[in-house]
Amino acid sequence: MSWGLGVRLDGVVKHYRTGAGAVRAVDGIDLEVEPGSSVAVMGPSGCGKSTLLGLIGGLEPPTVGAVTLGGERISALGEADRARIRRERIGFLFQSHDLLPFLTAAENVGFQLALRGAGEDPDRVDGLLAGLGLAEHADKLPDQLSGGQRQRVGIARALVHRPRLILADEPTGELDAAASGAVVELLVAAQRDAGATLVVVTHDREVARRLERTVRLRDGRLEDA
Repeated sequence: MSWGLGVRLDGVVKHYRTGAGAVRAVDGIDLEVEPGSSVAVMGPSGCGKSTLLGLIGGLEPPTVGAVTLGGERISALGEADRARIRRERIGFLFQSHDLLPFLTAAENVGFQLALRGAGEDPDRVDGLLAGLGLAEHADKLPDQLSGGQRQRVGIARALVHRPRLILADEPTGELDAAASGAVVELLVAAQRDAGATLVVVTHDREVARRLERTVRLRDGRLEDA
């Protein structure tokens, strides 16, 4: 059996209330991702890609429908239980990085282990940072790093606890072609080595080509699942 978490969405809808009325960010999605597989989610800006990723990761519940991870219906759980699943089983990589400004690069990565109650693993932290070309920047604070370097620290943090599901939102958005290739190689290698499931939101067709499957969103709906 694969280590990765299987993902299933059944009739998932997400509405947001605005001054102009309700916005259907995700509009009736059925999707299944096999454990240990990799999927790219593509589509134009504003089509609901990031919202879909957040729903898969339990950042918020759907307005309608069910989200199931590894056979557990997380959309029926409260925030505390969803947070536990995120902490223990999911590695998130956000566009905004969300690094803690008062911790060094190495400490930001190690903090993910502390959240799980795991012991320190400096070899794991150092190895990930070195693999991303950050060995010489491990002791720097986030404001001493470039945008691309901060993004790579975020990648190391997402992978350090060996998650069963990796969710990445535009992981190469601020990187040049060479750095983008290295990042995608690391994500795919980590996913394959661990048998994890990988879901990547991207505009980059070269990134999508490295994954096993591509689905496309338009106006909150899947064009091809």
